[in-house]
Amino acid sequence: MKQPTFVLKEVSITRFSLAEIHFLFGIEVQNPNSFGMTLLSLEYTVYVNDRETGKGRVDKEVQIAKASSTLVQVPLQTDLRNLGDPLRLFFGGQDLRYKIEGAAVIKTSMGTAAYPFSKSDLIKIKK
Repeated sequence: MKQPTFVLKEVSITRFSLAEIHFLFGIEVQNPNSFGMTLLSLEYTVYVNDRETGKGRVDKEVQIAKASSTLVQVPLQTDLRNLGDPLRLFFGGQDLRYKIEGAAVIKTSMGTAAYPFSKSDLIKIKK
């Protein structure tokens, strides 16, 4: 069996207020095998500008067909204080460095296993 791969396809800010910010990460789970698999759960930790901003878990089962990929939406709600100086970050137009890492629990006909992942990039802030 070949290991699934994880590609961070999209990151968006879905809500922004003076107290909190909501992110939505789109993680594409790629199945390189000639048989289907089921994503049982996905645990993750998110860092923004090298600060841990939150953790989460998605427990919704997702079917991933053979030799295909599926996009899994991963939400995160965090307090703006976790980002440092939010006024400087957002109103100053600075891009945000982020990293999402964790493990996905995958089930196949051969058994169940956890697969780690880690992806990072920038969120471009419009200036």
